[in-house]
Amino acid sequence: MKGWNEEEFRNKDLMAPCGLYCGTCGVYISTRDGNEKFKAKLAKLYGSKPEDTECLGCMQPDPPKRLYGFCSVCAIRSCVRGKGHYSCHQCKDWPCGLIDNFFFATGRRVMKRAIPMWRQKVAELGDDKGSIEWARSECQRYHCPFCGEPLFRGAQRCRACNEDVAGDLDGSL
Repeated sequence: MKGWNEEEFRNKDLMAPCGLYCGTCGVYISTRDGNEKFKAKLAKLYGSKPEDTECLGCMQPDPPKRLYGFCSVCAIRSCVRGKGHYSCHQCKDWPCGLIDNFFFATGRRVMKRAIPMWRQKVAELGDDKGSIEWARSECQRYHCPFCGEPLFRGAQRCRACNEDVAGDLDGSL
């Protein structure tokens, strides 16, 4: 699939517990691709320094190689680890206040769409294969409906054709 590879779908480091699949995160994509211009734009958007706007997935084992600052203090990540899970899809208390009160509206919308889908894939295929297929489906979702180029989660416009994609994906920020 254009934009991602099989290794990324299988990489549990990228399976963010909240459902915000790291493989479609702009910070991860800019790190993976070494795209300094994109990294600088994201840093400005998120209020971080470009050199600190790097990540290789929020579920990296400790100590992580490169973990974005927000992810290192994420209460959802800490909660999941504390319960012995690797994702909210395994938690009987989902959705909880950590999800309902997540401060990015786009993130809340994605979580509430993605976790039920993850649960469905796992119910159909088992945990390992279901999680991989969930990751693949997240990447399939993030392609421009106009030109087919890969996008990142939260994209407002396609970088290739400049069409507005927010309404087709996750809504406006």
